[in-house]
Amino acid sequence: MTPVDDNALDSLFRQARTPQRWTDQPVPQNLLQDLYDLVKLGPTSGNCQPARFVFLTTDDAKQRLRPALSAGNIEKAMTAPVVVIVAHDPLFFEQLGQLNPEPALRDWFAADVGLSEETALRNGTLAGGFLILAARALGLDALPMSGFDQMAVENTFLSTWNWRANFLVCLGHADPTDMPPRAARLTFEEACQVL
Repeated sequence: MTPVDDNALDSLFRQARTPQRWTDQPVPQNLLQDLYDLVKLGPTSGNCQPARFVFLTTDDAKQRLRPALSAGNIEKAMTAPVVVIVAHDPLFFEQLGQLNPEPALRDWFAADVGLSEETALRNGTLAGGFLILAARALGLDALPMSGFDQMAVENTFLSTWNWRANFLVCLGHADPTDMPPRAARLTFEEACQVL
């Protein structure tokens, strides 16, 4: 692999910020397809790909989300051009036949509910992180949020497929006005051990 240049590192990490407000610039639907086409390339264990994404793009869909949001997240979500429900499919193993050539893999997960749920949650969360980075790579800003009623989101949006909600990501173009300074981060010495 060739390291990316400083401009890419700035866009993905160093200059990227969690937006507080959004501009009116829309996010076209084809950009959401491009976004998923990048996210799906991220690694998951056994190529299990348990992540599922529901893109709320209309005012009606976002209004259906409103009652499930914590008070501090309502305005941020309602004004975002897109809100993504990052979810996972507990029955992800039913697609393993097309995703992984190992013949016994499906039965292994199907026989162990704890293992399959842990795998779905871990790898679905990983894909949510890929979604944030892919959005930034495509020129979007991303605001992940966890302040919501999981059961309400699942009942309103995910029950048809029996998917489980993990977290939300608002997507759009940030309004940089009055952006507060970046919050502190732990140093390498505080957060890491090299053994």
